[in-house]
Formats: sequence, structure tokens, C-alpha cells
Amino acid sequence: MAKHGYEGGRLNLPFVGICTFGKYPYVADWESIEADAAILGAPFDFGCQWRSGARMGPRAIREASTLFSFGHAGAYDFEDDITYLDPAKVSIVDIGDADIVHTDTMQSHANIEYGVRKILEAGALPVVLGGDHSVNIPCINAFAEQDPIHVVQIDAHLDFVDERHGVRFGHGNPMRRAAEKPYVSGLSQIGIRNVSSTAKDGYEAARAMGSDIQSVRHVRRMGTEAMLDRIPQGARYYLSVDIDAFDPSIAPGTGTPSHGGFLYYEVLELIDGLTRRGEVVGIDLVEVAPDYDHSGSTSTLAAQLLMNTIGRVLHRRNA
Repeated sequence: MAKHGYEGGRLNLPFVGICTFGKYPYVADWESIEADAAILGAPFDFGCQWRSGARMGPRAIREASTLFSFGHAGAYDFEDDITYLDPAKVSIVDIGDADIVHTDTMQSHANIEYGVRKILEAGALPVVLGGDHSVNIPCINAFAEQDPIHVVQIDAHLDFVDERHGVRFGHGNPMRRAAEKPYVSGLSQIGIRNVSSTAKDGYEAARAMGSDIQSVRHVRRMGTEAMLDRIPQGARYYLSVDIDAFDPSIAPGTGTPSHGGFLYYEVLELIDGLTRRGEVVGIDLVEVAPDYDHSGSTSTLAAQLLMNTIGRVLHRRNA
């Protein structure tokens, strides 16, 4: 009879088994979250103004993430000489998806907020897989009883529309809704570029409400360290990454691609510096739309960035 595993356990290759984020344990009971970080899917895309499809983002990111399921070894980075995601030091769980009620934005958002609140109550780092960028609204709402947060947005678009034809909770509104919160101390909006969904008065309003707005070219001109110096030191950061912050040559699978975007290491180095500068207390990654991602490169990019981001956040937290 053939052996079921090898070296005392299963090989557990990426294409084997139930597909959770990073192949981490699935926790169905949100009252029993015991982990350093918890993954929540937010498969909502009713806030889109053009191409939909980000509702399938959480599934695609989870599947792509299995490539980076490091098993017993963690993830050794020889440049940093650090093993991130060491299972002996950190624990991560996947709690599944918030329930989405078709055509009902407010109830769907409320369900996402509930999931984030349960993660925070458990003392874990919430990591939310979108979904369109409107899912950031309930994520930020969940921090209402927490200490103040500074929002760091990495995105092609400002997302600072107050109201358009009565819409206040679409994917063009989240940073305006965040800026209105008394517990949001400010915003760093990074990667904003060229043709935008926000008119000039939106930029003026954003700056008046505490935003520092920098484009990809601004960041490249000043350098990563200078960009980091513009972000308040020692703050509690909420990190929101729209996949369209990246150039569509490496991230075509999104609803609103915009050329002239970041490359992978530009964003990773910025996030790595952020984790050294203060504490990242919440993360969302949004707007992955796999129907436009024929090679799977966008989902892979999202998963790789998240795995490296979570690894760095937890390493700094436990250092």
C-alpha cells in the first residue's frame, strides 16, 4: 500500500486540497478567531462605474496564493536575512467571506464591517480581499472604537468623490468617507495619476481635509525614503491597496486600468518602509477582476504582495 505522505507529513502541493488564502486554516466560527492575522473576503462589486468582476477577486487571490504556501519553512528572504511567516512565530487564518446580498450595498457593507469588527475583537490583523474599492468604507467603519488611524492609499485614482447622482458609497467615494471620520487622522494618497475619476475640486477638498497626494512620478522623483518621510511617523496605519496602482503591463486584471503605474518592488519597498515607521493595523487589497486577467498575473501579484506585506507587518509587530 502506498504511503499517504512523505517525511512524516503530506507534501501538500499548491494544487492539492481546499483553497484558502496561503492554505492557512479555515475558521468558520467568527467567535473563535485565534490568530495574529485573519483573512476576510469581500466579494462585492456593485460600486463599479465601468467594468465589474471584482466580486471574483477573493477567489482568484486565494487560488494564486497557494503558490506561496510555504508549509513548514516560512518564507526566507535572503536580502533581509529574515524568515517571514514563520509558523513557529505567527499564526494566520482564513475566515471566509462576508455575506453579500445582491443589489443591496448597505447590507453587504454592514456584513463586511461585521467581519472586520470580529477580527479586531480577536486582536488579529484584518486583511480584506476585495471586491471593488467601496469595501474600504465598511473596513474603515469597523475602526470607529479603535485608536486613531492614518490611511495610506496606494492607487491610481483619488476616490474622493463626495456624491455623484446620489451615490455616496461606490468605489469612487471611499477616501472621502474615510476623511470624514474623526478617528482618521489623515491620508497619504500615493500613485494617483493622469486621467482621473475625481475633478479638480476633489483634489482641493482632499487636501483641505488632510490628504497628501503624490503621483507615481512624484514618488520616483523624490525616492522611497522621501515619500515615507511625508507619512506621519509612529502612527497606526490602515493600508489600502488598489491593484490598479500597478502598471497594467503587470496588472491588467482590473476594472479601471491606468498606464504609468508602479512596479512590484516600488510598492513592496514602500510598504516595507511603512512597517518600520509605525504599526499597520489593517489592510485591504481591492479591484482584482480575474475575468480580465488571462495570464493570472494580476492575481499572482496581489497574492505575492499580500504574503510579503503580512509577513513584514507581523515580523515588526513581534520583533
